[in-house]
Amino acid sequence: MKLSSMKNSAWMLAIAAIVVVAGVWFFFGGSTTAPRIVTAEVTEGPIVRSVTATGTVNPVITVQVGTYVSGPITAIFADYNAPVKKGQAIAKIDPRPYQVTVDIAHATLANSIAQLGKDQADLDYKKVTHDRDLELYKADAVSKDTVDSANSAWQMAVAQVKLDHANIQQQTANVAAAEVNLNYTNIVSPVDGTVVSRNVDVGQTVAASFQTPTLFLIAQDLTKMQVDSNVSESDIGYVRAGQKATFRVDAFPDRDFEGVVAQVRQAPITVQNVVTYDVVVSVENPELLLKPGMTANITVVTASRDKAVRVPIDALRFAPPGQPPADSAALDGTPGRQTRVWVFENRKVSPVTITTGLSDGTWVEVAEGDVHAGERVVTDEVHSAGSHSGGSASHSGAGSPVTGMVHMPH
Repeated sequence: MKLSSMKNSAWMLAIAAIVVVAGVWFFFGGSTTAPRIVTAEVTEGPIVRSVTATGTVNPVITVQVGTYVSGPITAIFADYNAPVKKGQAIAKIDPRPYQVTVDIAHATLANSIAQLGKDQADLDYKKVTHDRDLELYKADAVSKDTVDSANSAWQMAVAQVKLDHANIQQQTANVAAAEVNLNYTNIVSPVDGTVVSRNVDVGQTVAASFQTPTLFLIAQDLTKMQVDSNVSESDIGYVRAGQKATFRVDAFPDRDFEGVVAQVRQAPITVQNVVTYDVVVSVENPELLLKPGMTANITVVTASRDKAVRVPIDALRFAPPGQPPADSAALDGTPGRQTRVWVFENRKVSPVTITTGLSDGTWVEVAEGDVHAGERVVTDEVHSAGSHSGGSASHSGAGSPVTGMVHMPH
């Protein structure tokens, strides 16, 4: 009985030992937790480098129509969205005070002209007197003092006539100024265009004493628009006039509008220590879909390659344990940077030095280096479920690198 019990205990100990050994082998040498690498294929295809920014749609030329004179608005001849022609009347300021000023100026001018006629007659008389006294003096009929007195009176009359002429010129200018002010009561459009905004109503009094008030805002041509965008100082170095740009507005979220960079303005715009620059994108608007003030999300194409040997950017981020990480400038898409990628071939991983070209944030062009389309590069290494080394595995999706997972040999 004792011998049978001892045999049973021995078998149980043997089975327990086998279970322990199997567990140790499974957890520390099992195939399911062996290191695995994530690879992606090197491809040949297009790479487009772009700069994104947010801007506002504006007319190319807008004219603020103000007033030079003050007074109440008596009539308005143009409203919102009204097409107007150059010289067309769009509003009227009460002209009566300015008409009174014109009438006074004309009366003063007439008085000056009458005064000239009177002084001219006096001049003629004093000249005749001077000539007569001079003849009498030659005949010893009058004294020298009489001749000198007549000559002085004559010269004073000449000066008075000249003064009258100058006064007439002054009064003529006053008439012209009064008529100009009277004409300013007619508010006319300075250009052909469309009324974008109207800031006055009939009966409202406008005052032009210190600052010219804006009565109307007229867009010269709404079929030609521009987008004023703010590009950050880190991206402005890539933007040049003549580059193509696309943008979308909230009113048409599924439609891409195309334009061209017209200006890269040099004046910096600083808001809360953030420096941006105004990039003007010109765009055609024949259907009048774009409205002034719309917010536009712009993408400016700064460079492109149609057929570039490209690797996923995660391949630049990956570095095996103990290896230095990639140059941060290369990860930022700066061309001409040397870095390494790890090529997987024949179940071996080997480093290859490359020089980066263009980058679109997903792909990086291989400008120089022994990397060819069809090869596979390492983008990540998985040691256990949910843990990674180096970079992160690429997400699948449109335009993303196709990845695969390979078990590393023990």
